[in-house]
Amino acid sequence: MSLTKNYFEVFNLTIAFEIDINILTKCYQDLQRTVHPDKYANASDQERRLAMQKTTQINEAFQTLKDPLKRGLYLLQLRHIDTNISIMDNNFLMQQIELHEELATFRQQANPLEKLQHFLDRIEQYKKQIINTLNQTFTQQDYDSAHSGVQKLQFFSRLNEEALRLEEELI
Repeated sequence: MSLTKNYFEVFNLTIAFEIDINILTKCYQDLQRTVHPDKYANASDQERRLAMQKTTQINEAFQTLKDPLKRGLYLLQLRHIDTNISIMDNNFLMQQIELHEELATFRQQANPLEKLQHFLDRIEQYKKQIINTLNQTFTQQDYDSAHSGVQKLQFFSRLNEEALRLEEELI
């Protein structure tokens, strides 16, 4: 296994947003068994160092490809698309503001945990819709729409984390 391979090549997968997580996981486990540093305990320093580098690459590749947000960002990176540039439409910006305001009100409401759970369910639905759209936009090689979709997924992922932190505070 070469250290210069992209993450999809590491697992012998087609470069695509939609991947089979079960196949990815099996490839990951097979590769880990092959290059795990413990197998190189009696090898030279160079061979042990190379095994550690390969293990690190496999771990990074797996962590990136198993997560839809990280995978989307990585696909854009492979296309040399700057993901730090924001391309949000006004409707989505308004939706962001409204959702943040809604989240801020839960502390003062009766049954905040119940309402927060409904909020988290909605966020999960938004994320699923965006992931489905990303499957299409990446397949169609519509990278402008994919970039926008990945940014939306970033927002909903962060909002989900904020809501989970609030849930911990309320418990």
